[in-house]
Amino acid sequence: MSSAQACAFVDEIHRHHARPQGHKFSIGLLDATGTRVGVAIVGRPVARHLDDGWTLEVTRPATDGSPDACSALYSAAWRTDVLSVSCLRLGWRWPLRVAMAVAG
Repeated sequence: MSSAQACAFVDEIHRHHARPQGHKFSIGLLDATGTRVGVAIVGRPVARHLDDGWTLEVTRPATDGSPDACSALYSAAWRTDVLSVSCLRLGWRWPLRVAMAVAG
């Protein structure tokens, strides 16, 4: 999916954060009816010390609250057949690092 499509979904759905500044690629999630229920925007790491030129991270996950949508997006991001091959073709050495807070 394009950056514009992903950012439009974030603008519409995400209540805490605006669209991220950078974008390398995005993943969209559709429900059984074909309605978009989530996106994961992948870009350069936000933390400066992780931005080594070889690392990508999910900079903005956003869902409409559908059950397991966020997990499905992260799962898709980690699957080798989705990201690693694409990242390696683009010249990225480390396909993905996911930064997320864990609620206690």
